[in-house]
Amino acid sequence: MLIAFGGLPGTGKTTVAQALARRLAAVYLRIDTLEQAFIASGDGQADIGAAGYLAAYAVAGDNLRLGLTVVADSVNSSHITRSAWTNVALDAGVQIFEIELVCSDAAMHRQRVEGRKADIPGFQLPTWKSVLERQHEPWESVHLVVDTAKLSVESRPSKQSCSAC
Repeated sequence: MLIAFGGLPGTGKTTVAQALARRLAAVYLRIDTLEQAFIASGDGQADIGAAGYLAAYAVAGDNLRLGLTVVADSVNSSHITRSAWTNVALDAGVQIFEIELVCSDAAMHRQRVEGRKADIPGFQLPTWKSVLERQHEPWESVHLVVDTAKLSVESRPSKQSCSAC
């Protein structure tokens, strides 16, 4: 199964995606990690375009075809990226489960964005202003929406009650 996360920076995607990947012993792919690796390996150019996503799609496909579950952690803000994840799952012959994280409490969301520290060497975290200005297309597919202002990682459902788990 491919589990594709999405949501604005600071909504808790990485925290939740890592916890789920750990729980399922799944392959974990984080776009920020891939993109930072491309930036670090290049000529210092920060604009790498779609390279991080394209690399993740390829690695996800390889692992899905091996029969492994993949958890993909990315902002996933456009129809194009969400369709691409769906195509990766279709090409591998597996199901996709999409999860959108939101934080309905603007003050809490801002505090998360402004208070966090980069856990990837050299990674530049977005500012609150850039989060507010970010284009985020509405989801059209059937997906799970998790409001992290109301539900914490610790309050996740048990493995027995979670059909995706």
